[in-house]
Amino acid sequence: MTTHRVTAGQPERDTDVQGRPPARGTAADARAGATAPGGDLTVSGVEVRPVAGHIGAEITGVDLTGPLDDAVVTLVRQALLRWKVVFFRDQHLDHAGHVAFARRFGEPVVPARRGGASPAGFPEVETTADRLELGGRFGMEHEEWLRRRRHTLLRGWHCDHGARIDPPAATVLRAETVPPYGGDTTWASLAAAYSGLSAPVRAFVDGLRAEHRLGVGYQPRPGDDAYVRHLLDHQVASVHPLVRVHPETGERVLFVNGYYVEQIAGVSRPESAALLEMLLEQAVRPEYTVRFRWEPGSVAFWDNRATIHLAPSDNAHLGAPRIMHRVMLAGDVPVGVDGTPSQPVTGPAAGQW
Repeated sequence: MTTHRVTAGQPERDTDVQGRPPARGTAADARAGATAPGGDLTVSGVEVRPVAGHIGAEITGVDLTGPLDDAVVTLVRQALLRWKVVFFRDQHLDHAGHVAFARRFGEPVVPARRGGASPAGFPEVETTADRLELGGRFGMEHEEWLRRRRHTLLRGWHCDHGARIDPPAATVLRAETVPPYGGDTTWASLAAAYSGLSAPVRAFVDGLRAEHRLGVGYQPRPGDDAYVRHLLDHQVASVHPLVRVHPETGERVLFVNGYYVEQIAGVSRPESAALLEMLLEQAVRPEYTVRFRWEPGSVAFWDNRATIHLAPSDNAHLGAPRIMHRVMLAGDVPVGVDGTPSQPVTGPAAGQW
């Protein structure tokens, strides 16, 4: 197997996805020949294969079910920072292995509420089959639930828990069962989207902030709507910079998504709507995206600070199960170009789930 050199593409800070310094001077580093001139890393037998021009790389030669050398962990981290989402195939992790892998890169969060499909003995793991239960909790069939939550293409694009004051730093998602076709996930690079804006627009959006709120854009049912009552009782909202500075790479990231963003602060609602539509269309331009075909045993690991993703909507009619398991890593409070952090509006405090 050939080796591949990886660099984050920006002046790199020697930290993991939560800002902690990685281990140095280990036996694994010596065996791998670890750090090459300029900070690039090579590991014998491991290859990083980019799969799209701006985002996404597949990593081969790594067995996630066993102990990982520090050099491999560092290489994966560098690939994640450079390509924003990395993919592994044929891993067949169990829940314990999933949590152990995620823990090498940060602290897994423990969500306060999970559905019945999530494993009882592993509170860090959420099973996406839970989503099939959600509509029923509020008196809706699953298809109606999706229509009211994702009624436009741009509405479906999101980062995980973006309305929190401290959205997760990263997510590790693994596939247990997938349909024979369909069910792909798509990611977009918010760093590439920002860089692709013209200089005057970049200068303009650098100073803006926007409210992110859970439930934005949901289309209420006629009459009493149990989900609206649920949203009112469990509000989560924060004012985030429209452009955040990535805490590890120093990149400027266009921090927008279709699912949580309520309004750009300091401008009128019509102006806000026009600006957000333009910026969201920029964020999901095809050249800034990558689409991944899942197989049983596939794992996707993405930087939730620098990407948004789109869950599939082409597999519900197939009648085939799609069972995925997710572990998220605790994140930090976003900081804008001017150094000002996000401001909480309502919801859990940073670090509280």
